[in-house]
Amino acid sequence: MKKKRIWDRMFIAFVVMSSILALTACGGTSSKAGENEETGKLKITTTTGMIADAAKEVGGEHVEVTGLMGPGVDPHLYKASQGDIKKLEQADLILYNGLHLEGKMSDILLNLGKSKTVTQVTKDIPESELLMVPYGDKEEADPHVWFDVTKWIQVTDTIRDSLTQADPEHAKDYNDQADAYIAKLQDLHEEVSERITSIPKASRVLVTAHDAFGYFGQAYDIEVLGLQGISTSAEYGVNDVSELRDFLVDNQIKAVFVESSISPKAMEAIVAGAKEKGHTVTIGGQLYSDAMGQEGTEEGTYIGMVKHNTKVIVDALK
Repeated sequence: MKKKRIWDRMFIAFVVMSSILALTACGGTSSKAGENEETGKLKITTTTGMIADAAKEVGGEHVEVTGLMGPGVDPHLYKASQGDIKKLEQADLILYNGLHLEGKMSDILLNLGKSKTVTQVTKDIPESELLMVPYGDKEEADPHVWFDVTKWIQVTDTIRDSLTQADPEHAKDYNDQADAYIAKLQDLHEEVSERITSIPKASRVLVTAHDAFGYFGQAYDIEVLGLQGISTSAEYGVNDVSELRDFLVDNQIKAVFVESSISPKAMEAIVAGAKEKGHTVTIGGQLYSDAMGQEGTEEGTYIGMVKHNTKVIVDALK
C-alpha cells in the first residue's frame, strides 16, 4: 500500500512538471500581435519597389519588407511565381499599388484579402485627383501616381495607417518616421519643380516609351507623350510610330527617353525615322518608370529614382 502511494505521488509530480514545461515553452515562443514569430518584426510583402522603399522608411527597425518586383520588372506584365505566392501568404501585411497596375495579380490579391490585411496604398487619393486616360475602349485611372511626389506623400500616409493598425505597439515610431520621410518628400517636390522650370518652355516636352509620366507632367508643367498607353500590355502600331516621329520632326524635339523596364527598340526606331526626315533626335537617357534601380544604388530608392529622372530630363532638354 505504501509502495502504491509513492508511485501515485511520483505520477502527480510528473504531470505537474510536464504542465509547467509546456506553459514555459508556449510563453517562450509567443509573439506580439502582428509580429513575425522568428524576428519579432512585422513581416510586409509589397508588389513594387517604390512601395517597398516607402514601407522601409516608415517601418524602420520594426519591419521586415520584401518587394516582389525588382529592378527592370514591368508590373503591367508581371505574373506571380509560386515563390511569390508563398511570400504573400507568409506576410503579416501586404501592400500593393492598385488602379490596375498589377493587373495579372488582381485575383491573387483579392483572395488573400479574405484571410489577411491587404492594403491598396493609393486608396486614399481622392478620385478627383486621379488622371483618367483611355484604356482600350474605356477610361481608367492612371496608376503611375508616384511621379507626382505630393501624391506619394498621400501614399506614405496610407502606409503609416496600415502599419499602426497592424502593429499599434510601435505606432509612435511609425508616426515619427513617416513625418521625417514626408519632410524629405516635400523638399524633393520643391526641388523637382524648380529644376523642371529651368527648361525653356518650348523645349519642355517629355517623350517616352509608354505613357507613364502623366502625373509628372501635370505636377511639374511639362508636356508628356508616350508611344504606348498607360499599360505596356497595349500594343502600338505603325501609325503610332509614324505619328510620334512626325511630331518630333515638326516640333524640332531634340531628345526622347528610354525606360529601364521596357525594350528601347521602338524608341530607337523613331529616332532613326526622324533622322531619315532630316531631323536629329538623340536618346536623352534612361528613365526609371515602373521599377527603380538596383538595390544599394541611389536610383534603388524612391527619392534617388526621382532625382535621377529629373537630372536626366533637364540635362537633355535644357
